[in-house]
Amino acid sequence: MKKPEILGCRELVKTRLFRVEELTLKFSNGAERTYERLGRFGGGHKAVMVVPLVDNNRFLMIREYAAGTEDYQLTLPKGLVEAGETLIEGANRELKEEIGHGATQWHELTQFTLSPNYMCSSIHVVVARGLYEEKLEGDEPEPLIVEEHSFDQLLELNERPDFSEGRALAALYLVRDQLQQGLLFQD
Repeated sequence: MKKPEILGCRELVKTRLFRVEELTLKFSNGAERTYERLGRFGGGHKAVMVVPLVDNNRFLMIREYAAGTEDYQLTLPKGLVEAGETLIEGANRELKEEIGHGATQWHELTQFTLSPNYMCSSIHVVVARGLYEEKLEGDEPEPLIVEEHSFDQLLELNERPDFSEGRALAALYLVRDQLQQGLLFQD
């Protein structure tokens, strides 16, 4: 299929974190539509989510306050890759800031979009192992709680009311399956 022609894109609203854009498209059949979407955040920087492995069955998660759900949520470490950082350097910095560990081995797993019809952003999912203690000061307003969980308890984890982030759940299932199939960290 031929992609629609972009007739126009203009910024409607900009905040510290978000930019709302109006996008006007012309489809190959001549139909024209105007859509609103969240533009790229963070000045175009990449976002990264990390699955920190303790071993091939256990991983670390954080509990942090989520303004969107107005409650504390269990999730994976994540954040923006800063200017001048590679994806892995940003992931390692986020690990050190959020769980107090760095990692010696990395695997770039996949990239997810959250809502591709309405958002331009995506997040890169990386897997970390060979964890070592090292804490960096982050931008969190309060200390994060670090919890250890296991892949053989993903169903129970998914039933918890404080674990609702679909990206984190999808990442954990992908990592579990790839570990079981011997596809990650083949030495």
